[in-house]
Amino acid sequence: MGMLELIHRIVWGPWLMALFLAAGIRYTILGRGFQLRRFGTWWKATVGALLWGKPGQEGISRGEQLKTACTALAATVGTGNIVGVATAITCGGPGALFWMWVSAFIGMATAYGEVYLGTASRFQGKGGERICGPFVYLERLAKRPGLAALYAVLCVLCSLGMGSMVQANSLAETACYSFHIPEGWSAVLLCALVIWIIRGGGKGIRQAAAGLVPFSAGLYLFCAMGVLFFSRASLGEVAQDIFQDAFRFRAVAGGGAGFGVSQAVRYGLARGVFSNEAGLGSLAVLHGDSPGQDPALQGMWAIFEVFFDTIVVCTLTGLAILCSMKEYEGGAGMSGAALASWCFSKYFGSLGGRLVSVSLILFAFATIIAWYYLGAQALGYLLLRAGRLKGSPGLSRLYQGLYLMAVGAGCILSMGKVWLASDILNGLLALPNLTALFLLAGQVKFPQAP
Repeated sequence: MGMLELIHRIVWGPWLMALFLAAGIRYTILGRGFQLRRFGTWWKATVGALLWGKPGQEGISRGEQLKTACTALAATVGTGNIVGVATAITCGGPGALFWMWVSAFIGMATAYGEVYLGTASRFQGKGGERICGPFVYLERLAKRPGLAALYAVLCVLCSLGMGSMVQANSLAETACYSFHIPEGWSAVLLCALVIWIIRGGGKGIRQAAAGLVPFSAGLYLFCAMGVLFFSRASLGEVAQDIFQDAFRFRAVAGGGAGFGVSQAVRYGLARGVFSNEAGLGSLAVLHGDSPGQDPALQGMWAIFEVFFDTIVVCTLTGLAILCSMKEYEGGAGMSGAALASWCFSKYFGSLGGRLVSVSLILFAFATIIAWYYLGAQALGYLLLRAGRLKGSPGLSRLYQGLYLMAVGAGCILSMGKVWLASDILNGLLALPNLTALFLLAGQVKFPQAP
């Protein structure tokens, strides 16, 4: 085992999963199960208001709130919703899907807490820009400036790894495999598109997300529901497998007892966190530029985003894979995007595999531009703390150049070590944020019953 593999195993060990669970349980208790008990409240305040509410509600137009929500979803609804779910099922069995639901249930409460704190503590910089995120509430509310700076540095590094290189690699590999586009051409085209959008700043990124996310998610959900429609006869049996496998002891002998349960729990929870990012603090940054002033309302949008990411998109992916494997008794030995493409191609032919590929490409691109915003916000905070506002344009351009280099490199280089290093940085990123969530739990207020 290499050094990176050892560090990865230590960082993403059971103790980190326990911290994510503990934070979610803490906020679930604090809100008395608000995310489930008051489902109608947050649904009406978010999607309901967007579809049927009055424009200008809470001083924010429907269009502006849609852009904010889509930017947040761009960072969460991504390759993890396809590749991550397929990997969880392959490694953890059907029961992993149940534990993804568990991670979503408690993750909704965690996401509410971090976005509430982010909105409540944000402030305007001297240039008029909003500064928001875990680095702000760590410094201003938790009085932990050292942890705030650490989070911001890790956020910048994560944007150059998991947010750019890894996503670009997935995009380029998919484009090459499905559409025979050379990785070099993918690098050129992707960098051109990214720079075109990010030059518009936060406004340009939100506008792009508002166009990309509804289309890409809608296309993918339509295809997934088509698979479920054609394989509906297997749904009952698959549902039974999910619940039985979630708690089944597949003991072979002695120390093997409980291995099946532990694998389902491990992969279900880990892939759930990877997909919806609840606990990483990214949603708190992405909601920072929303013109809405009510922390509780922004927190309820975060609940919806985790719900949509895991309960809707990941569930449809998992059911489509499990039903296809049940109907065709195949898929063994495949994982990730290959398994998902196989499932869709069984019902839609070669078109099915191409539709999955298009969805993966669009998801990855949306994640790339959203993570640029995350990194830029973290860098802006670091510059503000350092008192380097006059030098910030040059440093910001340097970051922009590094980000584009990371995107280009991700398209053409082998990413084995980068995947591991990025995953380690993501785990480390969670630690300062989870610390803040425990320290500041008493300052988070959930909406009261009318």
